[in-house]
Amino acid sequence: MRFTPQFLEELKSRLPVSEVVGRRVKLVRSGREYKGLSPFNKEKTPSFFVNDQKEAWFDFSSGKNGSIFDFVMLTEGVTFPEAVEQLAQMAGMPLPKVSEDDQRRDAHRKTLHDVMEIAAKFFETTLSSRLGAKARGYLADRGLDAATQVKFRIGYAPNERYALKEHLGSHGISTADMVEAGLLIAGDDIPVPFDRFRDRVMFPITDIRGRIIAFGGRALEKDVAAKYLNSPETPLFHKGHTLYNIAAARQAAHDGAPVVVVEGYVDVIAMVTAGYAGAVAPLGTALTEDQLGLIWKMTDEPILCFDGDGAGLRAARRAVELAMPHLKPGKSLKVALLPQGQDPDDLLRASGPDAVRDVVDAAQPMAQMLWQFMTEGHAFDTPERRAALESRINEVTQQIADESVRKYYRQDFNERLRAFFAPAQNQGFGRGNFGGQRGGFGGQGSGFGGRQGNWPPRGAGQRGGPQRGVAGGPYVVASQQMAASPVHRGHRTAVPTREALILQATINYPWLLHDHLEELASLEFRHGEAEKLKAALIDIAAHSMDHAAGLEPDILRSELAARGLSDTLERVFAAITTASVWGVRPDAAPDDVLVTWQQLVALHRQWHSLTRELREAELALGQEATEANYLRLRDVKERLASVDGTEALIEGFGASSGRGARTL
Repeated sequence: MRFTPQFLEELKSRLPVSEVVGRRVKLVRSGREYKGLSPFNKEKTPSFFVNDQKEAWFDFSSGKNGSIFDFVMLTEGVTFPEAVEQLAQMAGMPLPKVSEDDQRRDAHRKTLHDVMEIAAKFFETTLSSRLGAKARGYLADRGLDAATQVKFRIGYAPNERYALKEHLGSHGISTADMVEAGLLIAGDDIPVPFDRFRDRVMFPITDIRGRIIAFGGRALEKDVAAKYLNSPETPLFHKGHTLYNIAAARQAAHDGAPVVVVEGYVDVIAMVTAGYAGAVAPLGTALTEDQLGLIWKMTDEPILCFDGDGAGLRAARRAVELAMPHLKPGKSLKVALLPQGQDPDDLLRASGPDAVRDVVDAAQPMAQMLWQFMTEGHAFDTPERRAALESRINEVTQQIADESVRKYYRQDFNERLRAFFAPAQNQGFGRGNFGGQRGGFGGQGSGFGGRQGNWPPRGAGQRGGPQRGVAGGPYVVASQQMAASPVHRGHRTAVPTREALILQATINYPWLLHDHLEELASLEFRHGEAEKLKAALIDIAAHSMDHAAGLEPDILRSELAARGLSDTLERVFAAITTASVWGVRPDAAPDDVLVTWQQLVALHRQWHSLTRELREAELALGQEATEANYLRLRDVKERLASVDGTEALIEGFGASSGRGARTL
């Protein structure tokens, strides 16, 4: 609805700013103005002022200001028309009449909204009925419990050609309205329109006000043409102009939650389950400018979460390129990359909410991602190649329309260039802040090892002051490589090989459960699925102690499968990419099995102890850049490297099994 300037001015004249603001902020008079505590920041001294004569409010703590409409939009998290409607109701003013054409159009849209609501209830009811058993099984396998199904209004479209059509017809809805709402497939070559969605799990798609405008359907059979099927373009639905879960995410963002953009419906649900209520997803397309605009209305710095494989990196590059021309002061993006081969749903089910939190917390600013894209995998060993990089930087930053943002991007990249091409002797300690010859996150010389014995590291701050890294950049306690590594993130995103080997040995040789049950129970597994499998093995052994020594591997696997752990078992075994650890493979000699088991357990305990020391050493160095703290860190890293080297020798062990022994 459009509002005339005269109507808006009349509304402002009827509602003093102090009256509107006073509903949320306790105001006290201060001369000609009112003052109070900011509703946007926590503060003890009032910095929020209201001036009825100027019809405006000012918040000096956050820099925000505006009219009564701005205040309602910012504090209620609503759109401008919704703010006007609220204020008109508060003032007792009727909304302006619209033309007959507009009234007919609005009435028709309302009818279509009613159609979609009835369809959604039909799908929900069908899911809970006998017909929905297969769909409920699929949702259970995906970890979507009944409460989640109700929260997201998930449903099921039965595998019948006219089921929805007949249900809507019983409510007096015309076939023409069903077709226009995108629920039926019709055409000149189709004598009788039929249901668009059949044998699919249904995910309702809402507009920003929470009204259902479309559906996404996930096929339950593998041989269908489209695994996911969305509603077509309709008067209600334009897939490039909205986002899945936008209504709930907008409210969550208004309440302070981060906005995380993922790929699909189940990924959004996984993120919400993991504690990220501001999760949204595009609807079957790459992110569009309109969708980016919607996201930026919810938050200044959304996090785009992509797969860590090639396709995910390409999607991240496209999103960054899309955002470049539209950057404004304070408006940017961050990019988080998932472990390769896992989406948020896989990660949550495999490793729990902490693993998801690790990924989101490791999100990189847009400038860092741009630098990675321009330098990763390239050599800059000639003047011409270095000049080409500088030219590319100028070309990329030129796309930024805002002059001030463009200036600071160029300044940031110039500093990175100077550090990147600095002489090798100056690029030791802290070089990981900018990358090595490969650039990005994986360059050589990263972390702390580049200046063996040279102290202090260049740019290290004075005792008690802020610590600085290469080129005067801020020192980060954990380097980018360390922050993304399994060591720092607790091996939550991928099953660690050592944990997988211990479990494989136990499953291939169940007598270990009988002889070393307490030892297995005392081990701390960081990965969720590894811990789940370990707990199941212990439980099986505890309930069969009398004959645990005689358990066969096939029987043990069957018992694990009966507990619904077949997929977990496959994932753990898939984590072992080498066949050379002889002592855990079938047909190894018992002596080799036992010695390999003892080595794995000892190394596992030692590794855990050293990783705790590593975190403490990094934290100490981040707080106080002294030579003692640096040497302590280097010592821990050397001992960790020694553990890794010792572990590598296990693969050749197995003299009793007919293999040449190697000294451990």
